[in-house]
Amino acid sequence: MNSSSASFQPTRSVEQRGEKDTRLHGRRLVLARVCWIVIAIFYLGMFAVSLPGLVMQLQTPCSSSCADWQLSPDAVRTLQHAGLTLGDYVAFSLVVVVVLTLTALAVVVLLLWRRSDDWMALLVSLMLLSFGPSSFTNPVLLSSWFGSALAANLLSLADGLNITITALAFYLFPDGRFVPRWTRWILFLGIGVSIFFIIFPRSSSAFLDAISGILYISVLLSLVIAQVFRYRRVSTPAQRQQTKWVVYSLAVLILLALGLFVIPQLIFPALRQPGSLFASLSTIVGDSLLVLLPISFGMAILRYRLYDIDILINRTLVYGIMTVVLALVYVGSVLFLQFLLSGLTGGNSLAIVASTLAIAALFQPLRRRIQNVIDRRFYRRKYDAARTLATYSATLRNEVDLNQLREHLLAVVEETMQPAHMSLWLRTPEPAKKQQTPLIGDPPASSQWE
Repeated sequence: MNSSSASFQPTRSVEQRGEKDTRLHGRRLVLARVCWIVIAIFYLGMFAVSLPGLVMQLQTPCSSSCADWQLSPDAVRTLQHAGLTLGDYVAFSLVVVVVLTLTALAVVVLLLWRRSDDWMALLVSLMLLSFGPSSFTNPVLLSSWFGSALAANLLSLADGLNITITALAFYLFPDGRFVPRWTRWILFLGIGVSIFFIIFPRSSSAFLDAISGILYISVLLSLVIAQVFRYRRVSTPAQRQQTKWVVYSLAVLILLALGLFVIPQLIFPALRQPGSLFASLSTIVGDSLLVLLPISFGMAILRYRLYDIDILINRTLVYGIMTVVLALVYVGSVLFLQFLLSGLTGGNSLAIVASTLAIAALFQPLRRRIQNVIDRRFYRRKYDAARTLATYSATLRNEVDLNQLREHLLAVVEETMQPAHMSLWLRTPEPAKKQQTPLIGDPPASSQWE
């Protein structure tokens, strides 16, 4: 049997990077687990001791200085006017605490069950404990049990551990390396400042508070810079998907907090008064949004359905932009039509009906337009691949030259899939008399891509 073959070797090479192994064995694994158990017991112990104090604090309206989640007498009266009691508010707060804590603990248990020998998974699980149980530490019972001085030291220790573990996890995520290398020195500086405030919790002054605030902001900025640098320069494709999960959850959390709480408080300054009902509820709901972080880190560490994040990001961009545009168009059209129809009876109703019909008519065309813009801008490679396949499908209906079809096929596969090597084998037609009595041993025509 005669055969003709065509091979194509893409000029673009795929860089293969080795991922650092974060698995532990032997004594290192035992030591890591012992350290994890000690810190976890401290976190859970602080949570168990602080939860009754948090309930007592929420049940007592504040007079002058109000703690987080604590209501002022005016806020309590606002609740009563709405038909609710202070007990209802306390119950709602406890539900938020329990849901956030149980979610964090569930992800921690899953990480320990699946990857208990991975020190990066252990570190992330400790960070999730700091977002969950350890985030609700309260000084009410701590001060009565241990004294105000020791309670202040314990609270400073919990805060220092939370900040250090969180910064360490973000600096090292997802491969366990400090990238860039200078991030380790910022971490060491932050640990030194945290140790100082743990030992001398009441020695703070305006100068020390300013230094602490500058360091805190610097650490946050360095976390962002480190993750961007790692994503663009170091991460493998799988690691980039892991980073996308975490960054997506953080972005959604920040945007929701800004849209629901920060912007309304900037527009209406009375809402941000300490102890007000809006300020307390915004703090509770804002803390409840932290549930996104354990879920995203769990997905990233376990590498479960990593590439689904691209679909989530795409849909979030499309429907988020579309919602904003439609809302602006709706409000603008209602105001404009009300102005035009102000002299007519029922002009307001006509404006609302016309605006609603316009929004319904704009929905699908606007969605398709925004989807195309998002695909071209952020998913250019996939967008080009889809267009290439569509063009090739149209070519198949018109092309009759086998050599031309072969060249088109190789070009399309290379452009859309970018394999390391491609080979195409075509079976030459046999004479008519041989086609009537085909040989049993003749292999079928095949095409192969590697």
